[in-house]
Amino acid sequence: MLQPKQRSLSEWVNFLTTTEIPVLKQTARNLQALEQDEQHMCARSIAHVVKYDPLMTVKLLRYLQQHKHRSQEHDVVEVEQMIMILGLETTLNKVSAKPLVEEILGRDNMGALVYLLKTTHRANIASSYAFDWAVRLHDLHFEEIRIAALLHDIAEMLMWCFAPNEMLKIKHLQKSDKTMRSVTAQESIFGFSLNQLQLELAVKWKLPKLLITLMDDNCSNLQRVRNVALAVNLARHSANGWGDAALPDDYEGIAKLLHLQPGDIMTIVGAHKQHEESNNPS
Repeated sequence: MLQPKQRSLSEWVNFLTTTEIPVLKQTARNLQALEQDEQHMCARSIAHVVKYDPLMTVKLLRYLQQHKHRSQEHDVVEVEQMIMILGLETTLNKVSAKPLVEEILGRDNMGALVYLLKTTHRANIASSYAFDWAVRLHDLHFEEIRIAALLHDIAEMLMWCFAPNEMLKIKHLQKSDKTMRSVTAQESIFGFSLNQLQLELAVKWKLPKLLITLMDDNCSNLQRVRNVALAVNLARHSANGWGDAALPDDYEGIAKLLHLQPGDIMTIVGAHKQHEESNNPS
């Protein structure tokens, strides 16, 4: 296992650029099942599996960017299109569903695995919100916006895989001091923030410029970036329970984005129903 405390930001970027990105066991199982079912195996069916795993999605995106043909004039972000460009055989063989996250972490890091799975689940919820709002806003880049929300916290996921002990220390710091910001905790352990790492990786991996912009909260003056950031925040805060103190501000922000009232947003995301269910468990 890599010794994170000895690694600078640039060393981490180089390591994560050359190492195989692990994928979720469920993703590997689903892809294996598809390979054995030739009748239903196509770009769309493979994409349906891949796009629910942020790690597999970024693995595919990184591979495509590294092997991009000169004739490819436009950046491709949509998962099904990426698979069609590479071909089914190349996708399955060169962007293989291994190693598995569960094997990388092993039994000694079950706590980190739980946090990682929660983060990937949260990313899927955020991507659904972002996609829905982009469609409501008639934004033609709805798929890029969905992917940006899915990958918004990819550096955090990668560090849960490769620096589980340090990530747990960050969690411990924040639990000990509720007022401590995530960036402060991350910098105290790694010497840099996960957002810094993510932006460095995005540039190093030559990810599509639009995707890099959408994942950068510093560009919040752009409607699309606000969409992604609000979706990520809502997914993160609601994961703490629908009574989380930060949610009213989220509803206000989303209401401004969609030109609606906060109460409308609560209805759209099912907050009233979720809150009632949590207060009245059957």
